[in-house]
Amino acid sequence: MTGRLTPPEVTAERPGGVPAPSPLPGYRHGDYFFSSPYGSLLGRGAAVAPEEAEPADRWSDTASSLLATARAAGVPEPVVVGALGFDPATPPRLLVPRHVQRGRPPRWLPGVPPALPGRWRVGHTPPVPDYLAGVAAAVRAIGAGGLEKVVLSRALDLTGDGPVPIGALLRRLADRNACGHVFAADVSDPGEPGTRMLVGASPELLVSRRGTAVVSNPLAGSAARHPDPVTDRARAAALVASEKDRREHRAVVDDLAARLAPLCTDLVVPPEPVLVRTPSMWHLSTRVTGTVRDPGTGSLDVAQALHPTPAVGGVPLGAARDLIAAAEGYDRRYYTGVVGWTDGRGDGEWAIVLRCAEVRGAALRLYAGGGIVAGSEPAAELAETRAKFRTFLDAVGLDAEP
Repeated sequence: MTGRLTPPEVTAERPGGVPAPSPLPGYRHGDYFFSSPYGSLLGRGAAVAPEEAEPADRWSDTASSLLATARAAGVPEPVVVGALGFDPATPPRLLVPRHVQRGRPPRWLPGVPPALPGRWRVGHTPPVPDYLAGVAAAVRAIGAGGLEKVVLSRALDLTGDGPVPIGALLRRLADRNACGHVFAADVSDPGEPGTRMLVGASPELLVSRRGTAVVSNPLAGSAARHPDPVTDRARAAALVASEKDRREHRAVVDDLAARLAPLCTDLVVPPEPVLVRTPSMWHLSTRVTGTVRDPGTGSLDVAQALHPTPAVGGVPLGAARDLIAAAEGYDRRYYTGVVGWTDGRGDGEWAIVLRCAEVRGAALRLYAGGGIVAGSEPAAELAETRAKFRTFLDAVGLDAEP
């Protein structure tokens, strides 16, 4: 792969001793940002970027080529950042930033901006009745055999009075999702006027690799939070006891463990999920750990082996993809893809692109979905997507029912 070069003005701040503050307050429109409970990374400019973003058989090959080009140009300790799509045909958006800052996670930064100003026009894709019909069709297909699970999503289109201030949006997402993966990545199409940014606060880690240690934390099985504490606890207890949700969760964990087994030794797969919460949702969660068999297996190698998990696609994947294409009526692009970073050692973090929106000018397209299995009810699935939209709507400051 050939890359576009700019002069090697890269500096990477890797402070020792007391960690540096999160670089999020310095975010500028178009920057790359990624944070996790372990830290945050801001990338500015492009020291090396592909001349054309084309689908790649191996994501790690694309990253390795960018890193090699950067090192040859004198970039010290280059890092690849970006986003990769749900569909393998979606071009990867990966680059080596010209300047990198690292720091603490962006928890509880002072001076959180107020809700985004202005009024919003709201549209639904597909229309709500069509989404409900798609869920019902999926349940029938599962009952007929040949399909065990499919994840169906819908989009909420918001149009405001002026350009969306992405830095302020990220600050509000980080303030409300302290344990999530907050991100912003440029996913503009070649030749597209303006900038299209992918922004979100994902609760789900696809893979983290540090040295030889690998962690993946799938989430499947969800329930909306409730402002009344008694009702909220009851919903959490019902989720833990739900046979349907536990079955859905176990299918995801078993699939992930089977994909990790050829790559990792010392796999630890807890037999029971734990309950985790975000401001808007309860989730069943299982933290799977292992050790890479081959030290040359980097974070992107593991990410591609796991992607897409049944938590965002379905089982079997081929049949699920066909139903997704027919029912959703739009290209997911980078929604339910992955976003993160990797370095020359293969270390990195990649989160699943959830609780997100694509932002272009004054327009936002929000995404939310849920897993459809035997026994799923269309009205309940609609309610779940509405609850998941709240992560982003609360950051925007919009109270409308999605």
